[in-house]
Amino acid sequence: MNTDPIADYLTRVRNAISARKKVVDIPASNVKKEITKILLDKGYILNYKFEDTDNKQGNIKIALKYNPSTRVSAITKLERVSKPGLRKYCSSSDLPRVLNGLGIAVISTSKGVMTDKEARNEKVGGEVLCYVY
Repeated sequence: MNTDPIADYLTRVRNAISARKKVVDIPASNVKKEITKILLDKGYILNYKFEDTDNKQGNIKIALKYNPSTRVSAITKLERVSKPGLRKYCSSSDLPRVLNGLGIAVISTSKGVMTDKEARNEKVGGEVLCYVY
């Protein structure tokens, strides 16, 4: 049994990047789907596809993005911030800036999962899920 599915998601992506895989399969959930959409919008992954499976949970297939000449991944670091044992919440004025605005913080708000910049524009706070840069 997995107690932290978001940490499992981030670890699977990290492991696939370190093994230079092109595609990674992850069990699906609504929060993971939203995080995947954010990663695609911000240019950290090439593409994704949601697949249905027999157990009705489904899978997310993520095509990872690498630089064609240097083979360096677009994702340098994925860091889990809020954990089941210690949740991290921020108001809209205290939202973190990752690498002085070059990275993104994924925030779970009352208006859905969004980046730190979008949450600042919407003036809404929430749980800081992870940092991506």
